[in-house]
Amino acid sequence: MSLQKINLQKPLVHCITNYVVANFTANGLLAIGASPVMADAVKEAAEMASKSNALLLNIGTLNEQTIKSMLLAGNSANVKNIPIVFDPVGAGATNFRLETTMEILQQLKINLIRCNVGELAAIAGVTWQAKGVDSGVGELDVAETAMHVANKYNCLVIVTGKQDVITDGIRIEWIVGGHEKVTKMTGSGCLLSALCAAELASCENAFEDLANLLRDYKQASSNAYSTIGTFHMNFLNQLEYLAEGHQ
Repeated sequence: MSLQKINLQKPLVHCITNYVVANFTANGLLAIGASPVMADAVKEAAEMASKSNALLLNIGTLNEQTIKSMLLAGNSANVKNIPIVFDPVGAGATNFRLETTMEILQQLKINLIRCNVGELAAIAGVTWQAKGVDSGVGELDVAETAMHVANKYNCLVIVTGKQDVITDGIRIEWIVGGHEKVTKMTGSGCLLSALCAAELASCENAFEDLANLLRDYKQASSNAYSTIGTFHMNFLNQLEYLAEGHQ
C-alpha cells in the first residue's frame, strides 16, 4: 500500500500552502509518518526546499510574498531534483490566480499537478464557469484534457472528483470509491496534494504508487464516515491505520 511506503520512508515535506488548511495538512502528514514543515518566508523558502524530500506549492490563499517564495523554493527544488506537487487552487476564479498558475508552470519543472476539473479547465484554456475555489460547472473531456496538460508540461496529472483520474500523458487510470462526505471536509484536496508529495519522495514507480495512494485515500474516506461531527478526526485516524499496514 502506498501509505505504508510513506510511513517507512518518513519523508520531510516542505509545504507552501494556504492558511485555511495548514494545520489539517500538517496533521495528515504526521498521521501517515511523514514530517511536515510549513516555511513560506522569502528568506528561507529556497534553503528549506533544498533540505526537504518533496515540495508542495498550493495557491489557496495567494499573495505576492508567497508567489515569490514558491518560485524561490521551486527553483531550489529543481536544482536538486526534489519532486514538486502543484495544487492550483481556484486557478480559474480570478485573473490573478490564473496568471500565477501559468507563471509557476512556465518557470518550474513540476512533477505532479493535482487539481479538480475546474482548475484543469483553467490550465487547459477551456471555457468553464468557476465557483470560487470549488470545481464549478462546464463541459470537457476530463481524460483527454488531463492527458493534454500532462504532455504539455511533461508531468503527471491527477484530477479528483467523484471519480479520480491519473495520467502521465500516455497511460490513464480511473479510481472509483470513497465517500461523498469528504467533499464537505475543508482541506481534503489540499491534504491529498501533500500526501502525493510525500508519495513522490518515497516511491519507485510514481504512476502506480500514486494510483494506489488515491485508492488508499478513498478507502480512508469510506471507512471514516460514522456520525456527523466526527469525520475529520476519523479520517486522520483511518489514514494512520492504513499507513500502519491495517486493512
